[in-house]
Amino acid sequence: TPELKPFVGGTYFPPEDRYGQPGFVKVLERIAAAWKQDHEKIAEQGTKIVAALSEAERSGDAGAVSRLGAEALEAAYQQIARSYDAHEGGFGAAPKFPRPVTFNFLFRFFARNKDSESGKHALEMGLFTLRKMAAGGMHDHLGGGFHRYSVDTYWHVPHFEKMLYDQAQLANAYLDAFQISQDPAFEKIARDTLDYVARDMTSKEGGFFSAEDADSEIPGAPGHKKSEGAFYVWSKKEINSALGAAAELVNFHYGVEENGNAPAGSDPHGEFTGKNILIGRHTLAETTKHFRKTEAEVQKALHDARATLLAIRGKRPRPHLDDKIITAWNGLMISAYARGAQVLDDRRYLEQAIRAAEFIQAQLYDESRKTLARSFRGSRSEVEAFADDYAFVIQGLIDLYEASFETRWLKFAIELQKTQDALFVDERNGGYFNVSGKDPSILLRMKEDNDSAEPAASSVAALNLLRLAQFRDDHAAHERAEKTIAAFAPQISRFASAMPQMLVALDYSLTRPRQIIIAGDANTEDARTMLREVHRHFLPNKILIVASDGADRSYLDEKLEAVRAMTQVDGKATAYVCENFTCQAPVTDAGALHKLLSK
Repeated sequence: TPELKPFVGGTYFPPEDRYGQPGFVKVLERIAAAWKQDHEKIAEQGTKIVAALSEAERSGDAGAVSRLGAEALEAAYQQIARSYDAHEGGFGAAPKFPRPVTFNFLFRFFARNKDSESGKHALEMGLFTLRKMAAGGMHDHLGGGFHRYSVDTYWHVPHFEKMLYDQAQLANAYLDAFQISQDPAFEKIARDTLDYVARDMTSKEGGFFSAEDADSEIPGAPGHKKSEGAFYVWSKKEINSALGAAAELVNFHYGVEENGNAPAGSDPHGEFTGKNILIGRHTLAETTKHFRKTEAEVQKALHDARATLLAIRGKRPRPHLDDKIITAWNGLMISAYARGAQVLDDRRYLEQAIRAAEFIQAQLYDESRKTLARSFRGSRSEVEAFADDYAFVIQGLIDLYEASFETRWLKFAIELQKTQDALFVDERNGGYFNVSGKDPSILLRMKEDNDSAEPAASSVAALNLLRLAQFRDDHAAHERAEKTIAAFAPQISRFASAMPQMLVALDYSLTRPRQIIIAGDANTEDARTMLREVHRHFLPNKILIVASDGADRSYLDEKLEAVRAMTQVDGKATAYVCENFTCQAPVTDAGALHKLLSK
């Protein structure tokens, strides 16, 4: 209404309905007619909607944290398990979205319940789904990374758009899977996703672009006609021509067919007729057996074929690149690269994370006001950052500290947390509003209460606060985290699986977090050996510190009394494994550290 009160809403209005009649236009015409004919009733409806939304926002129970325990985690696991597709992986029916927050929860539920059937099943659901996604057409087998979602139940035909936030979160999920299973297949997918973003979605200044379109020009088509997935799909003839004698093996492995391989019902507009979406139709073992070759021979043949096809594909008209740099999504990507550097012991990924963090600090941060902007494209946007921008960047900076051990990133995270608290926190009920209270046109400040394609700001902020409380012995931060979790207790109690990322924070709050401190210089070989051992273990509820001499050490020592006493033993890098900074005997070799971390 003119008073900015909403009176009708929806999520998606197609241009046309299924009968070819105008869709969104018809909606607008009906709304306009209703406004003219029943103005007073609609205005009243707007007032009622705002009142209802306002009441929903006030319903959080700030004292409910004591009622949220491990039973909420169990309830979420049961709900997720009921929707699990045991044949094809994923949760629910087509279209299938990856929803990476589900993996975050499942893997942490497993870590809490390793010896139980439910814990083992949670792990199985996560690993199996990630394998099926990686084999399907939603995964770009040539260029790396993932498309937005699968239109069918088999992960075969994707909506070909590629989103930065999916790459970031899925890279993290595959890193978790690799840490837990040590299966190199998961390492490969994590790397190809990180490498795709570095190659195709990174600005020369180090920031990360937002997305690549689903549609692209059809090679050779008149009038620059575009089609869904035109950049990615292949006819069998094209592959045969490109690969020669190797084509038979590639066609078998990737399910290439003469008439195209889109499953029935997954191509309503006929865009993939005669075209193939590369999928892992057969496993490496099946292809090896079928062609009576060694595994090494098949791997080399597939590697060489992918390189050839990627080079040919690179000459096609690329999908449009959305080169807007969004602060929140860059925060997610910094986390992915920081964790990639840790888990994969790869310095290149750390350099990517540092460049992006420096880009945010230089281009998206106002030092005088201690605030972030929402986005950058040629210059900093006038739009101020939202709660998720702060939460995701803070998470990225904490992860970056644990990969680089440069306290400048921890200090930046703490500074941004102060700003997020000042601008967005709900002091009365807990949690974080999506927007600040500065804009008078916003009648009602809402809090996101669903972890969907991206996690809710409050869910990420709760875990950030719990981690920062450990780094700085900050009881106020811990209390704010618990109040944030409590604010969503009614939602979690009704439908726990709606907020899997908030349950990650709850899991952390219900656990006695470990502190792992390495006394020594992080750049020495003995310290790196100790750090590699730490990163071999999936330890989600921990903080990791390197206590070396100098300014970084002084910053940590000023708040963490226990760290002051932690020194090297016999001049060697020394690991201290603690709970509430009550530490076990220090160790100086990786084997002894392995035993401590395996308990």
